[in-house]
Amino acid sequence: MQPSTVVAFLPISDTLTWILAGIAAYWLAVIALRQRGLLPNYVKTQGPILTIHTKRGRAFLDWLAGPKRLWRAWANFGVGIAIVVMGAMFVFLLTAAFAAANSPQPSSVQQPSNVLVIPGVNEFLPLSATPGIVIGLLVGLVVHEGGHGLLCRVEDIDIDSMGVAMLAVLPIGAFVEPDQESSRAASRGAQTRMFAAGVTFNFAVTILAFALLFGPVVGSIGTAPGAAVGGVAPGSPAEAAGIQPNDRITAVEGQPVESNDDLSETLEAAGSGTVTVELNGDRTEEMDQSLPVTAALEDSPIDIEPGDLILAVDGEPVVTEAGFLEAVGDSEVVDLTIQRDGEERTLEAVPIGSVVQVADDGPLTEAGAPAGERFVITEFDGERTQSYADLESLLGDTDPGNEVTVAGYLDGERVSYDVTLGERSQLTEGGTVGFFSVGGISGIQVSDAGLELYPVEEYLAILGGDAQGSYGHITESFLGKVAFVLFLPIVSVVGLLPYNFAGFAGGIENFYQAQGLLAGLGDWTVFALANALFWTGWINVQLGFFNCIPAFPLDGGHILRTSTESVLSRLPLEATRGMVRVVTTLVGITMLVSFLFMLFGPQLLAG
Repeated sequence: MQPSTVVAFLPISDTLTWILAGIAAYWLAVIALRQRGLLPNYVKTQGPILTIHTKRGRAFLDWLAGPKRLWRAWANFGVGIAIVVMGAMFVFLLTAAFAAANSPQPSSVQQPSNVLVIPGVNEFLPLSATPGIVIGLLVGLVVHEGGHGLLCRVEDIDIDSMGVAMLAVLPIGAFVEPDQESSRAASRGAQTRMFAAGVTFNFAVTILAFALLFGPVVGSIGTAPGAAVGGVAPGSPAEAAGIQPNDRITAVEGQPVESNDDLSETLEAAGSGTVTVELNGDRTEEMDQSLPVTAALEDSPIDIEPGDLILAVDGEPVVTEAGFLEAVGDSEVVDLTIQRDGEERTLEAVPIGSVVQVADDGPLTEAGAPAGERFVITEFDGERTQSYADLESLLGDTDPGNEVTVAGYLDGERVSYDVTLGERSQLTEGGTVGFFSVGGISGIQVSDAGLELYPVEEYLAILGGDAQGSYGHITESFLGKVAFVLFLPIVSVVGLLPYNFAGFAGGIENFYQAQGLLAGLGDWTVFALANALFWTGWINVQLGFFNCIPAFPLDGGHILRTSTESVLSRLPLEATRGMVRVVTTLVGITMLVSFLFMLFGPQLLAG
């Protein structure tokens, strides 16, 4: 049985340079020990990889394999699952390769380094996730190869040795070495069950880990009081006050802040000027109240730049985004007082709405709008739209074929178009107007004092906790939760949430607290248990999927071979090893090319 390993190429980076230097030093040390004969006989080397062999555990496997009919039934069920997943992985890799061919630029997920589950190298996995990932890898590898070993004994296949493969201190693989003679003597069905057993146990562990995580463990985690600070805009009032990511704002001017939803209202009530902000319930800082612009279009319809402060709307002071929108009200055009580089200035007749770019071919151009132009939509079907969020909400209540009036500003002039909505191509509700969204308010983004809030309740709700979230319709079922959780480490890349989630670590544990059934264990223990279950479930399902790719030396390749032999033996022709080899080789090469093109295709095409 070949070790279950994941191999990919890495880009050069500072973190990777140090890691490669460490591996080189470790490799030299291993070579020196081997040349001096200091390595134990149960430790072997394959380049920088150490394989640790043992014969212990075979007696336990013999005992565990006692109810053979039960295990064969379980393994037959696993064979069916493995074949379905094999087909899905074949389609997935082909689809991903075609998508990469049509992608003008590689996404962050397609970077080769992000295929590796190595914190610090994979840009989505912080170093704080390392303990949970190591536990998940160990469990996944032991369970996977333990499944192979168990079915070896169920099918009376002898085992020469078992062990793990280590790259320095990181477990990157595990293996079971069946006796070659008894393995060849086993029936085709026995071999298939043995190869499918590893991924079957991986999937079983996934279900168990996530069931515990979504149930009693996350049920014992609640949100801590305060507004959770996920990020702080450079040069903002919050940064000047010493507020940092992972802080909780627990009070403003002595007024308690219970959650993210309370912060804007509390800041607004505190008024302009300097306010006292309590952080984490144990320290206070002085912060100047103002509304900074955190992002803006390069060719924004209004003359505002990132770092500017919005001081007033039509002379009315504003300090929060909610207060800004309230001051705008139904007015489509307002005068803004801003501060840039310490100087105040007034911007007159600024249209406030949703900035979009008119598509070259769509309902809006058919209604007379100039293609490619920036359009500030201030009214949609008689409803005021102050931001793109307003426009998107109104579009969700429409149907293709509806006739609506779209009004706003082009080059400073108010225009209006009667539009017949078209069909949307994406998986969202409502009709389409025919534009590319820009987002924000009039092409800019603002945040209260430069604070970016971490969606604590969203993540807790997704994981099954007692909290409110907007993705409940997706995560109502167990499988829905599992599917969503697989995206959490890259959830910001796909645009669902603003921050990736890699467990209750890296500082975000400050936003949560233990409660209920497991509260007596303490915060640290509950968070450590949650992280271990999160990564155990996440890594086991990834191992299962990866090993189901129908290509050698993965389990899927072996199952493809035995399945091909079984199918050909039933056809009215003389099946040969050459026929089987042709099928497996073609599928394997297709998978390898698809996998490599998924990773490197966009870079090659862009170059």
